[in-house]
Formats: sequence, C-alpha cells, structure tokens
Amino acid sequence: MTNVGIIGIGFIGAVHIEALRRLPGIHVKAIASSSLERAKAHAENLSIADYYGDWRELLADETIDVVHIATPNNQHFEQVKAAIEAGKAVMCEKPLTMTSASAIELQALAKKHQTVNAVNFNIRFYPLMHHLKAIIADGELGEIHTIQGSYQQDWLLHDTDYNWRLETAFAGESRAVADIGSHWMDLAEFVSGKEITELCADFKTIHPTRKKPLKEVETFSGKMLTADDYSDVAIDTEDYASVLLHFGKAAAGVLTVTQCAAGRKNRLYLEIQGSKKSIAWDSENCNQLWIGSRDEMNAVLLRDAALMHEQSHETIDYPGGHNEGFPDTFKQLYKSFYADVKAGKKGPNTTYATFEDGIRELNLTEAIIKSNKERKWVTI
Repeated sequence: MTNVGIIGIGFIGAVHIEALRRLPGIHVKAIASSSLERAKAHAENLSIADYYGDWRELLADETIDVVHIATPNNQHFEQVKAAIEAGKAVMCEKPLTMTSASAIELQALAKKHQTVNAVNFNIRFYPLMHHLKAIIADGELGEIHTIQGSYQQDWLLHDTDYNWRLETAFAGESRAVADIGSHWMDLAEFVSGKEITELCADFKTIHPTRKKPLKEVETFSGKMLTADDYSDVAIDTEDYASVLLHFGKAAAGVLTVTQCAAGRKNRLYLEIQGSKKSIAWDSENCNQLWIGSRDEMNAVLLRDAALMHEQSHETIDYPGGHNEGFPDTFKQLYKSFYADVKAGKKGPNTTYATFEDGIRELNLTEAIIKSNKERKWVTI
C-alpha cells in the first residue's frame, strides 16, 4: 500500500483525492490545509484519517510515501523542496514554482535525492491525445504546417468574480497564460513532438479593477454576495492573451487565452494542420477527434480502443461509447506516475510531465511576459 498526503484541499485538491481513490494500492492517509479547523472539516467530509493545519506536520509523517501539492503558486517552492528533503515522491500542481530559476533548483534537488517527480499537466491524458501523438509520430498528418487553438473560460467574466489567482503575490506575474495557457502549450508540444522556438505576445486586462469579496469564494463556485461584501482591487495580470508562435522553421501557429469568454466553461481547442490531413480537438467534446482531408470525406473518430493507436490503450479503461472525461485524466496520469513511484524511478516510457517539463512551461510563460512588455518577438 502506498500512503499519500495532500497539501491543499481546494477545488483541485479534492480532484486529486477522488482520482487517487480510484487506483488500487493507493491510500490517501492525510491532508493539510490552511487551518486545523478547515483541515478537520475536509477530513471528516472526505473520510480521511489524519489532518493537519500545518503542512510541515504532514511531511513529518514517515509513513507517507508521496505528497501531492495543490496550494497557491507562491507556496509550491517551499513545500516541494521540503517534501523532497523529507524523502517523499512529489506530484505538484502547475506551475511548479513562481520562476524558472527556482524550478531549476528543485529539479537539481530532486535529481540529487533521486526523487520521482511530476507536474500535474493532466490534459495529456485524454486518450485521444495519446492517439494523436502516436499518429503524428507515424506521419499520418504529413509535414506539420500550423498548430493553433485556444483555451477559454468564463469564470472571471464579471468584475465581481474574484480568486487568489488574480493577485500577483499568490499567482505570479502572469495569470491566464500561466494558469491555462500553460496547459495548451504543454499539450501542443507533447502531441506534435515540436518545440516552440519563438513567440510574440499581446495581453489585455479586461477588468483593471475588480471587486474582491470580503469573504472567501472558491474557484468556479457560485457568487452570492451583495455590494457591501466587496472592496475594489487593482488588477495587474491579464484576462486575455494572444500569442503568435513558431515551432522551428517549418510550423507556425497562434494561441488565444481568455478567462472572460461568456459561455466557454472550460474549453481547450487544438487544431493541427499537416500536408496530408488536419485534426481538431475540443476538450468540451473530449471523446471526439475531427479528422480533415482534402481529397476524401472528413471523419470524426470516437474514443474507442479498438479504433485507436495501441500507444493510447494504456489511457483507456472503458469501451467505446462509455465516455471518459476530465476526472479520468487525473486517474490515468496518476496510474502512470505511481507505477514509477513503485519502481522507485522514472520509467523509460513515462509520458507524464516531470519537473523538466515544469521548467519548460515556466520558460515559455516568462518569454510571453517579456514579449508583451517589450512589444517584440522573443526567442526561446
């Protein structure tokens, strides 16, 4: 039995727990939250034995083998560093840290301690994305010409929408790009096998001032407050970004990111166009892959192991027509990660994102910030 501790028990921490409980041989033993009272309430609700108001106490538990870190971004570095030094394997929410320099420090520490490590880029683990990666590698799309798409949400559409991610001190200098654009860039590079080499970015802050609730509001929760329950806060991070991309000399593309798109609840859209075929995928219709052709009928591939590349089969647990979605990506990611935890090292066929990938996404985000500030193309 592998014992797991979860640090941070907001929206995404609970998602981690639900996914872990679907895997055999994994036991969520303890949680840590921002206060003992909060930790106790969550532990009772989730039937978790041990709970702490201080994450350091969780790390002191020698029976815990793996730690999942799902706290605000500004806490990741200290918590990951302490977890590695305590001898735990680490699964960290993205971004790995606030800066690429501090992430490099963590990677070096993990290498020194031979720590099995991962960053929670779960979108790779939609089965059709593993299928797409395999067919691109096999040349089915031909030479890749363009890679384009978007990640759009509407949970910050109103000026009364508020969350810790809006505050630079907690989330970092970028918001929309760092929070959701990083997922798109990781996915685009993962499936295409190509790296972004140059970029040019433009930001827009739709609400320069937002109304901060005087009481806590969870990510994606309903907002039921009155005018007297808010204070005005100046916002210095982007609600929207457009990024022109070069993937080497052969392929170009564009990414649009926004958290203020009415009706787009959580939509990652990816389209890749090659010399033979094109594909398009929408995360809100995650079990379908559109395949475009010039000289024959277009097609839609439904997620079905019997019809998909064998390299995708390890991410599929249900037959065609039995849809697998967002919660399943976490389960499949953790299934891969915990196989390496059990082996005590990263396996040769690992497809989850590691600290190295976390550094990559921070480098890209920092380049995007630089491009927007300096109004020019930036080379990676």
